[in-house]
Amino acid sequence: MPKKSAPDPILLEVFRNLLFSASEEMGVALCRSSFSPNIKERRDYSCALFGADGRMAAQAAHLPAHLGSMPMSVEYVIETMTLAPGDMAALNDPFHGGNHLPDITLIAPVYVGKRLVYYAANRAHHADVGGSAPGSMSITTEIFQDGVVIPPVRLVRGGRVEPDVLALILANVRTPEEREGDLSAQIAANRVGERRLLEIIGRHGLAATLRYTKELQAYSGRMTRAAIRGIPDGAYRFEDFMDDDGAGSGPVPIRVEVRVKGDRLRVDFTGSAPQTRGSVNAVESIARTAAYYAVRCLVPYDIPNNAGCMDPIEVVAPLGTVVNSTFPAAVAGGNVETSQRMVDVVLGALAQACPGVVPAASCGTMNNLSIGGIDPRRGRAYAYYETTGGGMGGGPLGPGEDAIHTHLTNTMNTPVEALEHAYPFRVRRYTVRRGSGGKGRHRGGDGIVREVELRADATVSFMTERRELSPYPLNGGRPGTPGRNSLLRGGKRLPLPGKARVEARAGDVIRVETPGGGGWGRPATARKSRKKPSGK
Repeated sequence: MPKKSAPDPILLEVFRNLLFSASEEMGVALCRSSFSPNIKERRDYSCALFGADGRMAAQAAHLPAHLGSMPMSVEYVIETMTLAPGDMAALNDPFHGGNHLPDITLIAPVYVGKRLVYYAANRAHHADVGGSAPGSMSITTEIFQDGVVIPPVRLVRGGRVEPDVLALILANVRTPEEREGDLSAQIAANRVGERRLLEIIGRHGLAATLRYTKELQAYSGRMTRAAIRGIPDGAYRFEDFMDDDGAGSGPVPIRVEVRVKGDRLRVDFTGSAPQTRGSVNAVESIARTAAYYAVRCLVPYDIPNNAGCMDPIEVVAPLGTVVNSTFPAAVAGGNVETSQRMVDVVLGALAQACPGVVPAASCGTMNNLSIGGIDPRRGRAYAYYETTGGGMGGGPLGPGEDAIHTHLTNTMNTPVEALEHAYPFRVRRYTVRRGSGGKGRHRGGDGIVREVELRADATVSFMTERRELSPYPLNGGRPGTPGRNSLLRGGKRLPLPGKARVEARAGDVIRVETPGGGGWGRPATARKSRKKPSGK
């Protein structure tokens, strides 16, 4: 039997860029054709390509939060459904590959003749999917309060949208027109991915395309293992805490042991808190994502994001805990808040092994704010959702960035002009929260202050963290300043907890102050000044 030839390094780079560009173009199509500011302006979505076996072939540079979770959605669809040409499956069920209900995933098969060769998939955060409060990101105690649960269903069959399935989804949300527009944009994005894959195959041939997809996965795996070999063998432990679960229980511990042996790495969350009554529970896909992301940050090579990056990493997330909860736990905040703390503890453990590489804790929260009600200008319901950046942790190479999204969130902000155009709001203040970063040889980045005045009565929900417990420093630095939520009414500031739902009035101002990052290294001490003799 002839020996398989080594891959051509030039073709390897060509296919790397072809697959990456196809997934990036999917994102462009989704962004430009979407309806909601959360997708169009903030770009709260991810796009990726998968092989017929469900292994990720390429992911665009969108949200790290979907690195480990979207593959689980594709795997579950492959296990439970047979998608024919022109079909697309939709799902958001966190207990079957999703992460929380606002993130709806669409998966399309790509056929060459009668052979299924790839999948195109995208996930987008919808600003409302029903539930107990506008924005579907509020205080809840079971998943049914979070919103409509979508198991894997055929949203598109043979190229045509299934009207009954779409109608069922739209009947359970507050903003059906916007949801239909965003779902249509997701369908369009997958069609772009399918077209580009078929063009690549048409130009280079199916055999070469499939081969170099696997070669790229093997390459990423080799590079990740090489990076892990650079970490000293051993077991490294760390713990940190969530402020609370939003239902009266807290602090909530998250613990990890990172065990390194040769070119393999094991991330074990055993010892973390049991799942909570409140909505900060995460699911297994989120635990995987946090671990993959943290390790990926330590890979010093420019490698493609694909399944190979994850192969050398084992993740242990005990069932029934806050990092891998069981049905019907409320999970709205697990994807956005608990995920950030899981990243914090994994990086905290790795900092013991790589003290000159890992930065101090960043703000550690996505600072979720949801507002909804009736827009008096348009006479219909609206639902606004946004995450707000904070301070990045200081690191060995320099200070942390100010006012930026960190770690698992990679979204942009909603510009003031777009915000005021789309919603009955007026932005009164939007600035850097000076002095909120922790002091250190390299200081932590500063957070953000944002004030939004409501022009009509509304329900306001906060899903935020690091309001009680500070982002940790490293190597003798100082912690970052915790965040603060407030409602300004009649000249008075009414403090609000990190997780809250309030019925606000027209004229009220919602104020969000986000945490600063921790400082890195012992601060330089000022020299004591000596008084000169007076001569008397």
